[in-house]
Parts: sequence; C-alpha cells; structure tokens
Amino acid sequence: MSSSGFSRYAPQVAATNAQPERVRSLLDVIRDLDGASTEMVDRNKTIFFPGDPAERVYLIRRGAVRLSRVYESGEEITVALLRENSLFGVLSLLTGHRSDRFYHAVAFTRVEMVTAPAASVRTAIEADTTVGLRLLQGLSSRILQTETMIETLTHRDMSSRLVSFLLVLCRDFGVPDELGITIDLRLSHQAIAEAIGSTRVTITRLLGDLRQSGLVQIDRKKITVLDPIALAKRFS
Repeated sequence: MSSSGFSRYAPQVAATNAQPERVRSLLDVIRDLDGASTEMVDRNKTIFFPGDPAERVYLIRRGAVRLSRVYESGEEITVALLRENSLFGVLSLLTGHRSDRFYHAVAFTRVEMVTAPAASVRTAIEADTTVGLRLLQGLSSRILQTETMIETLTHRDMSSRLVSFLLVLCRDFGVPDELGITIDLRLSHQAIAEAIGSTRVTITRLLGDLRQSGLVQIDRKKITVLDPIALAKRFS
C-alpha cells in the first residue's frame, strides 16, 4: 500500500543520516565566553606578576609560556613550561575572585593566547557541566607538566638537569626530522639557564660538551637532539 510517496520508515532514515554534534574543544569553550579576547605577547614579556589580581583565565593558542615561583630570597624557580592548548591562570577559579596571582608568567616565545574573565568561566561552569569537564581536562594536563618540570629540577648535577630538560622539550616541542628531533623553539643559553636554575656560562659549557659528544646539534638557537635514547642513557 502506498500513500503519496511517504514511508513510515522515513523518519528513521533521516535520523541515521543526521551528523553527530561536534565536541567542543577547550579553545572553543574559552573563546565563546563573555568578555573573551585574543592577546599577543612578545617573547620575554611578563603576562602577570606574583601578587597581581587573578581576574582572567588563559589558554595558549601558539607559543610557550614559562611559569615560575619567586621566593623571598629572590630565587626564581621554573614550575612549568607550557605549550599550545595549555590552560593557566586558574587560581581565581579555585580560591575566589579576589585572590592574587601565585606565579610569575612570562612569554618564553612570542605567544598568542585566548583569555576570558574568571567570572565568565565560573558562570559557564554553573550553566553547563561539560564546560567544567573541559577545564578539568586542561588543568590535569597542566598539573602533569608541572610534575615533569619538578622532576627535572630535582637533579642536583647540572648536566643531568640540562639533559632532563632537553628531553622534556623534545617531548613537548619536538619535531622529528632526518637528523633526530628538533626542538621547535629558539632557545638562548640564558633562557635555558633561567629555566633550570643555572648560569649562562655553565649552560654554554654543557651544551658544548653535548655537541662534541655527537648528541646534539645547534643551529641558529634551535637545538636538535640527534639520538634521544642515547642522550637519556648517557645521563641516567
């Protein structure tokens, strides 16, 4: 029996052909919040100082950000080197709107960030639990990066600390090529020294030793680890 070309199965066919809803990324979540904006920060410029009001949340779209803790003695210790899609500046979400920054955040390279008011983030979490889930995933990744950096800085021997740091950079910023793994950052000896609590003179000497040993190659401030396994074994 026909009825003007309609079929009782038509609704099922339409449902089958429907496209699944796209899962929103953390970038989508932050960018869609009220008051969100995109910011560019030049290399070595401060994003926020310890003690600054914690009013915004940041997500790195391109580049790298160094988070460090400044102690009363004046010593500054790196706690994380954050890569693309890393979330930071979340203290206000944890301790209240009028809290102050705990870390010093500096652009390790030229950085593009998407940033949003903390108040908008809290409102979005209350309205949609999936927003909270995305933020939790981003924060979990940030915690793992911090733990890795702390492990790197526990090495008392500076050569082991440098090697550990280079291996972390290979994992987070490495680009495989015909030579090995090139760290996709332009790293001055001073920047490396500040990141791992050393001096420029010491880093220059240690990198020279690694280069003479055939473990790394340096070209215009870009470091290529020729054999990461051999590098790790030599200083394990």
